[in-house]
Amino acid sequence: MMTVFFAVVYALGSMVLGSMLLLTHLTPPYYAEVLWSGGAPAWNYPGLLIVQPWGVVTLPFFATIAMVLVSIGVGIGMSVAVLLGIALVRNRRARAGQPAAVGSVAGLTPAMIALVTLGACCSTTAAATAGVGLVGQVSGTSTDNLLLNNWFLGVFQIAVVWIALLAQELLLRVYGGLFGLAAISGAPEPLRIVPPRTDRVAVLGGLLRVGLLVGGVTWSLAMLAEWTTTGPSNASAIVWFSWVVQHQLLAVMAILAALFPRWLTVVFVRGAHPVSAAVLRGSLLLAGLSLAIGVPAPLSDSGAAGLGNQVWALIAGSGAWGASGPASGLGPGLYFTWTVQFLLLGGFAIALAISPGKALSPLLRSTAEVLPARKGRQGASAGLTPAPTPLAERTAPASTTVRSDSSGPGAAPTDS
Repeated sequence: MMTVFFAVVYALGSMVLGSMLLLTHLTPPYYAEVLWSGGAPAWNYPGLLIVQPWGVVTLPFFATIAMVLVSIGVGIGMSVAVLLGIALVRNRRARAGQPAAVGSVAGLTPAMIALVTLGACCSTTAAATAGVGLVGQVSGTSTDNLLLNNWFLGVFQIAVVWIALLAQELLLRVYGGLFGLAAISGAPEPLRIVPPRTDRVAVLGGLLRVGLLVGGVTWSLAMLAEWTTTGPSNASAIVWFSWVVQHQLLAVMAILAALFPRWLTVVFVRGAHPVSAAVLRGSLLLAGLSLAIGVPAPLSDSGAAGLGNQVWALIAGSGAWGASGPASGLGPGLYFTWTVQFLLLGGFAIALAISPGKALSPLLRSTAEVLPARKGRQGASAGLTPAPTPLAERTAPASTTVRSDSSGPGAAPTDS
C-alpha cells in the first residue's frame, strides 16, 4: 500500500507538471475518446482524451507507459526509504555510530533522481520542468530537440530510475546487516559483512564508482539522443562505430565496473579466455583512445569525434585537421561531457585495457566483503554480523595456544 501511495502521488505530480492533467471548470460537451492519429509524433498514439467538468486528461501512448513505470520505481524506492528509516530509528541506540547516512541515501536515491525530471516524460507541450534542460546538457543535445522528441525523456527516466533501483538493491544487500535487516535471501548459508576500510583509497574508489555510473548511464543514453537527429536506418558505418564502440562499449563497461567490480575482476583477471580477453581489451583501448584523445579527420567529419577533436574545433582549428565542433557551446553541459564522459570513461577504458588489476583495485577497496558467518558459542550461526572482521583473523591459519602443565617447566606443552 505504501508503494501504491507513493506511485500515485508521483504519477499525479508528473501529470500536472507535464500538462497531462489540467484541473479547471469546463462547460459541456463532456466525453472520453481514443485518438488513433492526429498528425503529431507517432509515439503519442493511440492516446486517450478525457474532457469532464473538473478538467482535461490527456494520455499519450508512450508517455503514459513511461510515467507508469517511473512511478512504480519511485514508489518502491520511497517505500524502501521509509522502512529503512524506521529500522534505523529503532536501532539507533543499539547501533550508534554505524553508517546511517549511507542507508538513508540508499533508500532515497531513486526518488531523488526521478524528482530531477519530474513531469518531463509526460510533457506534451513546452511547459516541461527545468530538469529537461539538465537532461539535454548531459545527453549532448538541446532542450528544444528533446521537447520535439519527448520519447527520449521517457526512456531516460526509465533507464536512470532502473539503474538507481539496482544500485539501491546492491547497497541494501551489502549493508543491510549493518542496519539490523534480515539476512540475504537465497544465500546457501548465513553471511556476515565486512565493511570496506574508510581510508583515502577507499574514498577515492567510491567517488570513482559514482563517476563511472553517472558517466556510463548518461553516455549510453546520449546515443539515443543522437537518434533524434540521425536515424539509425540512415546512419553511416562510422556513425555506427561511434554508437557501438565509443558509446555502448565504454558505457556498459563503466556501469559494470561501478556496480559489479568484483565480478569484472574475475572476468578480466582470472576467468576470461585469452583470445576473448585480448579482443575485449583491444576494443577498450581503441574506444578509450578515440574518446579521450580523438580520431583522425576522416572519422571526425563523419560523427566519431573525441575530446581532442572538439577542443581543436573551439580553438578555430580546421576540419581538415580533425576539428569537429561540439553540439553545444561552452557551458556546464559541455564541461560535464568533457570531464565525466570523455576523460573519465575514456581514461578508465585505457587503464582497464592496459592493466585490469590496477584499474579495478581502487574500486574493490570501496566494496564490502561478504563472508560466511561464524558459528556462535552454542553452535548457532551468527547471521549478518555488523562487526567487521580484521583481515588478520580472516587470513591467518588456525592458531594454537601453548600452555604448560602445572608439573613444571619441563612438561610437554598441549594444544587447546
